[in-house]
Amino acid sequence: MKKIKLLQQITDAGVVAVLRAETPEEVVQMAEQAIAGGIKVIEVTMTVPFALRAIEELAKRYSSSAQDDSRFAIIGVGTALDPETARAAILSGAEFVVGPSLNPRTVELCNRYRVPIMPGCMTIQEIQNALELGVDIIKLFPGNLYSPAMIKAIKGPLPQANIMPTGGVSLSNLGEWIQAGAVAVGIGSDLTADAVKTGNYELVAQKAASYTEAYRAAKKK
Repeated sequence: MKKIKLLQQITDAGVVAVLRAETPEEVVQMAEQAIAGGIKVIEVTMTVPFALRAIEELAKRYSSSAQDDSRFAIIGVGTALDPETARAAILSGAEFVVGPSLNPRTVELCNRYRVPIMPGCMTIQEIQNALELGVDIIKLFPGNLYSPAMIKAIKGPLPQANIMPTGGVSLSNLGEWIQAGAVAVGIGSDLTADAVKTGNYELVAQKAASYTEAYRAAKKK
């Protein structure tokens, strides 16, 4: 039941912050600002040095079952290339797993522990393979290679596929992706670039608030 609840919470939130940084402390700071700005789903990528430290710290501070909205967030791991990485992240507190590609053994492990897994796919064949493995949400990656019309093309033969574009999603096109049928979107460098450039991490909260508002507006249409 927890997996079902998490999937519902992720799709209700609609925006996933994909965070990369030079240190675990920096990525924790980014995550806190993103959460303060309203993005409640945080993906800490394994490209961050000592990323598991950041996941563990954030998992201690936030919970997907918290009643207090200021303490509610869903912490997951990104760039999980193999089942060993996924398991280590789950033991550190990650509640969902994201990969840049479809790795059947990683999907198998996540299914074993009833943890949502979102592998990256680019083709209809990959998406069909993911569905056959029991994947609930498929990351369309890299999203900047496609337009929102790609979702309609996918859902022609595979209407049951739940698609989350990641890469290339911006404030200017988020609404188009949602209206095209995306169940959620992943936001990466656009969320944090200004903060990294200036050293002012409050800019992450401001950008997060803008994305949250854009998502809510798109859902109303």
